[in-house]
Amino acid sequence: MGRKLDLDTGTPVWSAYRAPADRSAPLQRDAACDVLIVGLGISGAMAAEALTAQGLSVIGVDRRGPMRGSTRSTTALVQFEIDEPITSLSGKIGRAKAEQAWRRSRLAVTNLQGRIAQLGIRCRLETRSSLYVAGNVLGAGKLWEEAQARVAAGLRATYLSASALNEGFGIDRAGAILSDNNLALDPLKLTVGFLREAARRKARFYAPVEVTRLVHHASDVVAETREGRRITAGHVVLATGYELMDVVASDTHSIISTYVIATKPQKSSLWPGAAFVWEASDPYLYMRATHDGRVICGGEDEEFQDEDRRDALIPAKTARLAKKLKQLFPQLDTEPDFAWAGSFGTTTTGLPSIGPLPGRPRVFAVQGYGGNGITFSQIASELVSTAISGGRDTDAALFAFGREDRSA
Repeated sequence: MGRKLDLDTGTPVWSAYRAPADRSAPLQRDAACDVLIVGLGISGAMAAEALTAQGLSVIGVDRRGPMRGSTRSTTALVQFEIDEPITSLSGKIGRAKAEQAWRRSRLAVTNLQGRIAQLGIRCRLETRSSLYVAGNVLGAGKLWEEAQARVAAGLRATYLSASALNEGFGIDRAGAILSDNNLALDPLKLTVGFLREAARRKARFYAPVEVTRLVHHASDVVAETREGRRITAGHVVLATGYELMDVVASDTHSIISTYVIATKPQKSSLWPGAAFVWEASDPYLYMRATHDGRVICGGEDEEFQDEDRRDALIPAKTARLAKKLKQLFPQLDTEPDFAWAGSFGTTTTGLPSIGPLPGRPRVFAVQGYGGNGITFSQIASELVSTAISGGRDTDAALFAFGREDRSA
């Protein structure tokens, strides 16, 4: 029902830490539920927790198994800052919508932090500042304009001059925007935390199970599986990440290959506050530190062609990332301890598409996470659980499938 991609190659850094247990089981008979979730990565896990919190019965399935797709290759920079700056997003969807998208992203990070605390999920959560530094896309002047746009939208942002940036963080760039209260965490532990909470509320998880067809009826949807079982659900949520199922439109969605390295632990060599750092550049460059002082550095994105082409570039991309990291922070040992390549989906606006699928009654989907996968997954869990429970989210139209890019 959709193309199966080899979503990552290499060894993601999260393999250095104790892996959480997989609690899925084979699907041995037909089943029924209020909501079927297809995909058991971070997005599916968040949706399962949010829906079971509403008292709904949930079944989750995955054709590989929990966390065996894109979730394990994420770098887990949980930022409210969307890939598309307010100043450029405004030209695509209008100023008011751009500001609201950024505000909703800010709220999502706050809500996620609160939910993690409320549920007691142990995922090595730490709050981090973020530095958006001048590059070849936005220089110092454009960054200053972007900082003013964020403030006008009600978002705290501090513009740092070249001297302030160098003095405060040891970074030699023309300027930067400093933001606060983003989140660093272990994505696998976070995903397991949400899955376990949903399971405590009687959610059922099955794998490997591949949905091959959705059959619509007046009051439910029947999911037929390659294994020959049928799952009857009041609603279906497609949380399949970047492997779009055939029922999901892809005309505004594209797949990007990305590359990442992680160094050995070196806490004493990190920059002040271990702030997230990302460049306003093309190709993209970003970095963060883990709880034990490894530096994760990623970017060098390419349009996805095929897995072989993506993977053949790993050695050259790894060397380039290590060199760029060394140029920015000469005190670091940038020799890669881990290196991997992955694929992710993006849209023409940088915003995800979340909500009911046109022409597909009772089916919801999420696509286009870009560089904000966990943040957008939180927004998706909020929008979808509210809609299925019969509520109304005032931002639903902002992220809906089939929305117009430009404002009237």
